[in-house]
Amino acid sequence: MREEPILIALAGNPNVGKSTVFNRLTGLRQHTGNWAGKTVSLAVGSCESQRHRYTLTDLPGTYSLLAHSAEEEAARDFLNAGQAEAVIVVCDASCLARNLNLLLQILALTPRVLLCVNLMDEAARHGLRLDLPLLSKRLGIPVIGVSAREKSSRETILQALDALIDGPLPRPRCLPQLPPEADEDAVTAALLHRAAALCEGVVWQSDLGKPRRDEAIDRLLTSRWLGYPLMLLLLALILYLSVLGANPLSDALSALFGWVELRLNALVAALGLPDFWRGLLIDGAWRVLAWVVAVMLPPMAIFFPLFTLLEDLGYLPRVAYNLDRPFQRCHACGKQALTLCMGFGCNAVGVTGCRIIDSKRERMLAMLTNSLVPCNGRFPLLLTLLGLFFAGGSALRAALGLTGLLVFSVVMSLAATRLLSATLLRGQPSSFVLELPPYRRPQLGQILLRSVLDRTLFVLGRAAAVAAPAGMLLWLLANLSPGGVSLISRCAAALDPIGRFFGMDGVILLAFLLALPANETVLPVLLMVYAGGTVLTAPGDLQQFHALLLQQGWTATTALCVLVFCLFHWPCSTTLLTIRRESGSLRWTLLAALLPTGMGLALCALIAALSRLLA
Repeated sequence: MREEPILIALAGNPNVGKSTVFNRLTGLRQHTGNWAGKTVSLAVGSCESQRHRYTLTDLPGTYSLLAHSAEEEAARDFLNAGQAEAVIVVCDASCLARNLNLLLQILALTPRVLLCVNLMDEAARHGLRLDLPLLSKRLGIPVIGVSAREKSSRETILQALDALIDGPLPRPRCLPQLPPEADEDAVTAALLHRAAALCEGVVWQSDLGKPRRDEAIDRLLTSRWLGYPLMLLLLALILYLSVLGANPLSDALSALFGWVELRLNALVAALGLPDFWRGLLIDGAWRVLAWVVAVMLPPMAIFFPLFTLLEDLGYLPRVAYNLDRPFQRCHACGKQALTLCMGFGCNAVGVTGCRIIDSKRERMLAMLTNSLVPCNGRFPLLLTLLGLFFAGGSALRAALGLTGLLVFSVVMSLAATRLLSATLLRGQPSSFVLELPPYRRPQLGQILLRSVLDRTLFVLGRAAAVAAPAGMLLWLLANLSPGGVSLISRCAAALDPIGRFFGMDGVILLAFLLALPANETVLPVLLMVYAGGTVLTAPGDLQQFHALLLQQGWTATTALCVLVFCLFHWPCSTTLLTIRRESGSLRWTLLAALLPTGMGLALCALIAALSRLLA
């Protein structure tokens, strides 16, 4: 066994089970970071065989090394650098010919390659048979077949890797001969032709007369007439489950944080801190932080696993397929549909997800318009106002009303995308390969791990980092009263004429401004200012809250304007910071804040003007 671990690269197309192979080999001995100078995530892990110790670098999933996305550039640069002593290329047994395109490109860079044909069990269920020894002979490299979900696959891969490292250097004899002046399209065509030729006689269908289950399901889910209704029905169901399950969890967390607050107050009293510091730290920083976590965590903890479940099942690519035509008409990329869906959970995650779009212009379109769909941080206010003013207190009607608002936000997102593509970001939509992977049995453990660690806690951590300072600012504004009038009341009065013009009032505008760190705080800020309080409090009984709003002059028009402005206003600070990091531009970040705000204010002004005209 060598003293130093051997560096191995793990490569493959998306949706081939590469992450499952990586997790099977490394177990919990792995960590995630960023590629130097890039926003592409990097996973590194370690494992040991009977002969060697290995360090595995999981390259970003990519269809080709010829394109120009950040993921493909990172994978290509790593392989070109020659740091890895060998490469494991993972392919899907059910679509082998398409996956061999990437393998042939990697073989042109390095010959020491192990081809790992994964998902052999799924291929067998589809009636596919593979002659892997024949494929190995044609390629001139070792080829193994595994089902990475099975524990035995680890030993199979490590044994083959040991043989590759200790054996002679392979001599691939399958690369197509290309003239030096061949362009990218000619290279791609030659590689695809060569991949198809390699699979002749290697892959065959044992039951040609048997219709595939996936094709029957796809005919339903991607149908021109049923595709969109089924999408809407599924969205409504996810929202309903998120709302139904989040309420008791939020109540439990609020009770827990209330208990902690009592202990913190006792600790502060024991330390003898002045009332000012107790109010600033406990009533300000801690209470806002606790409110954000209690309101934000439960719906995310339900929404993100459900979203990841759809991703694991293979449904999300079907959503992108259904929405590809509308986005193409807006001169955008169909992959924007996936980032838009992520935005329903969290706009910051949706902006980060825009990395999957190759074209920089189309990536900017997706980032700038992602905040036009509301994240789950806005759901509490939307659902509360729907229930109080329009749904008669019915959770089902409120969920259906929320679904209608979300559909409207998608339409506005398409309109804004078309506007930007015709003005600041002109250009034609690029072509891309949209793979419809086979439907798979979801891995519940991996779903919980990815949704909780990679999404929920990531977003919650960023929100919590800004919630505590925002709580301190809010407490100061509510408790500093020069001339006997609090600063927060003075700010609300100054904003009142502007708010009235847009069908709202100064308190509403101020609540949205103070909720910049976290949208979840709009509702309690409204309650605090309207009730003349000095600390953030939960709404409590909704009927009392409704009565308080009516006392402040709220009407159905006011509620409708607040609903619209809740849909379309500046993104939260976490999303703005993410846009700044992903775009590298303060100018684009500013536009990402002004675009939804301008649309929301214009719609509110229209609603208010129509209401005055009818009155």
